[in-house]
Amino acid sequence: MEKQIYLEGIDPLEFFGVNNVKIDLIKKLFPDIKITSRGNSLFVQGEENKIDNFEKKFALLLDHYFRFNVLTDEIIRKIFSGETVFFEENSRNEKDIILFGNNGKPVRARTPNQRLLVEETCNNDMIFAIGPAGTGKTYTAIALAVKALKNREIKKIILSRPAVEAGENLGFLPGDLKEKIDPYLQPLYDALQDMIPPRKLEDFLRDGIIQIAPLAFMRGRTLSNAFVILDEAQNTTINQLKMFLTRMGLNAKFIITGDITQIDLPKPGNSGLLFALKLLNKIESVSVIRFNKNDIVRHRLVRDIVEAYEKYYTEKLNRDNRSD
Repeated sequence: MEKQIYLEGIDPLEFFGVNNVKIDLIKKLFPDIKITSRGNSLFVQGEENKIDNFEKKFALLLDHYFRFNVLTDEIIRKIFSGETVFFEENSRNEKDIILFGNNGKPVRARTPNQRLLVEETCNNDMIFAIGPAGTGKTYTAIALAVKALKNREIKKIILSRPAVEAGENLGFLPGDLKEKIDPYLQPLYDALQDMIPPRKLEDFLRDGIIQIAPLAFMRGRTLSNAFVILDEAQNTTINQLKMFLTRMGLNAKFIITGDITQIDLPKPGNSGLLFALKLLNKIESVSVIRFNKNDIVRHRLVRDIVEAYEKYYTEKLNRDNRSD
C-alpha cells in the first residue's frame, strides 16, 4: 500500500536538511518501506503494519519539531528507536517557557512582570504593558503571539508601530515609503527572527499570516482571529489610539506596549497612551501591567541608566512643584 503524509507548515529544506541528509537518515532507519519526499508531502510504500508503525513514530518527530523548533540526527535516531527525547537545559523552570525559538532555544518569561503578562494574556483580551526600555515587554508579547499562531488559536499576527521619529525626520530619509518605515519596524522583525525559521517567516510575511505595518495602515480594518500588538504606543495621539483599539474584532487579542517616559510627540500631554490608561483601566477584560527597572533584562548598565533618568525627572518634578 501507499500513503501520503502532508507536511503542513514545514519548510522541507529545513526539516529534511541540506541535500536531504535527514530524510536519507530516516530512510536508513526504515529499510523495509520505500520513503519518497516531494515538495510538502511524504509518500510511504510498504506493508500496512510497517507503514502504521512509521506513521506513529513520524508523528512523534513532527510533535517534537513543532514544539522545540529543532531537529538533529540524534533526535531522529532517538525518536525512531523509541527513546524519550528530553532536553535537560529546557526542563528547568519549564512552566516559564513560552515557546522554543530557532535551534530549540527556549523563550522564557524571565521576570515577575513578564510572567504576569503571560497570565493576563490568558485571562484578558486587551493588555497594556507599560514600562521602560529593556524590560522585554514587546519581546514577550511577540512570543505569546507566535505561540498562539503555532497552536492555531488565531489565524494571523499583526504588529504595528506609530511612525513617529525620535528627533529624526522621515521626509529626509532616502527611499520609498517602505524603505523609510522599515527601520522603525526592525525591532519587531528582530524578535520574529529569533522565534521562526527564516524560510517559514518569509512565507508568513508573503502570505499575510504575519503583517508588520505602521499604525496608519490599521484605519478602516476589523482585526478578527488575530493576535495584535501595538508597540511604542506612547507616541500615538488620542485619536490614533482610539482608532487602533476600535479595530478589535472577534477572537482577537490586543497587547499595547509603551514607555510613558519616552514620548516623542511635540506635546507629550497629548499621548493617546496616557489618556487610555486613565480612561480604560476599570473596564473588564482590560489589564494594565506596569513593568519597572527590576524587569530589565538587557546589560546591567541599562538599569542604572533608567534609574538615573527616573531620579532626575522625579527631582525636577518636585522642584517644579515647589516653585509653583
